[in-house]
Amino acid sequence: MSGQHPPDCAVIPLGRLRRAGENGGMTDVRVLVVDDQDAYRRAMTAVVEETTGFVVVGSASSGEESLVVAGELEPDLVLMDVNLPGMSGVDATAHLPGTVVVLLSTYDEDEFDSTGCGAAAYVSKAAFSPERLQQVWQDAASEPERPAAGS
Repeated sequence: MSGQHPPDCAVIPLGRLRRAGENGGMTDVRVLVVDDQDAYRRAMTAVVEETTGFVVVGSASSGEESLVVAGELEPDLVLMDVNLPGMSGVDATAHLPGTVVVLLSTYDEDEFDSTGCGAAAYVSKAAFSPERLQQVWQDAASEPERPAAGS
């Protein structure tokens, strides 16, 4: 099914996958921001708000809370901090099959291996920008669906 998109999706400029809205118009990529530190939640939210075609629909401050909020809001994309109190971001990601999750932390990108946890990508917080957000979304939208962690 390479190169094909589900019938309710369309490719828009920059290759981002967007869903058709109720009236056939395109809807923004709905983003959930998860970080235990308010300053980082605000910074990630600011990046999302600066990125055309993306909108923050909610936030959470723990892995457990992210699962509840994601279940209620059904975001297209979750920006998940790795180090969260209680359930880690890596563990929470494993409980969000079918949702595109991008892990973020202060580790350099070559110091963190997100293979096998179900995340679409890992991005260093220092490298997170509108351009990087668009890139990871485009990459995730062009890949076949990832199996759930442990599959």
